[in-house]
Amino acid sequence: MTFRIYTKTGDKGTTALIGGTKVSKADLRIEAYGTVDELNSYTGLCKELLSDVRSKEILQEVQDRLFTIGAVLAQDPDKKTKMTLPDLHEEDIVLLEKEIDVMTGQLPEMKSFILPGGSVPVAQLHIARCICRRAERLVVGLSETSPVEPVVPKYLNRLSDYLFVLARYTGFVSGIADIPWKPRVS
Repeated sequence: MTFRIYTKTGDKGTTALIGGTKVSKADLRIEAYGTVDELNSYTGLCKELLSDVRSKEILQEVQDRLFTIGAVLAQDPDKKTKMTLPDLHEEDIVLLEKEIDVMTGQLPEMKSFILPGGSVPVAQLHIARCICRRAERLVVGLSETSPVEPVVPKYLNRLSDYLFVLARYTGFVSGIADIPWKPRVS
């Protein structure tokens, strides 16, 4: 028998969390892990646009961690399940911090805010950063009404920093300077 991708169980606007609890597809938990899924897909696009092997490896690792976050957020916090879910660790955050430090050590000092752009990969990484910030805001909002592992918003916060630095680094190694923001003052 072939596995069908459609189940028709969500046709009325509900979906099930891990644990079986039915919730609206507009539920903040669904919005949060859906945005993490969007970020994961966009991270995959960014990875394919890069030529730097180390950056591609880290983004592959990031995608794995984002899948983990999605699974953690998809679980009903009020129910125990028999399913073993992957978990996120402080070491995952430390990895991002180390990568940020390595790249920052090679970059020129930032003397102003910068505008996203300069090349397609740089611009795409900035979009990924913005999606990451949105995911973080949604997870923080969710945590105000429902339990969320504290490492999840912390990871997303550090990931957005990583994506910002990676955007700058990608431009730098390609010989593309940051585009400084020059505020118009009349």
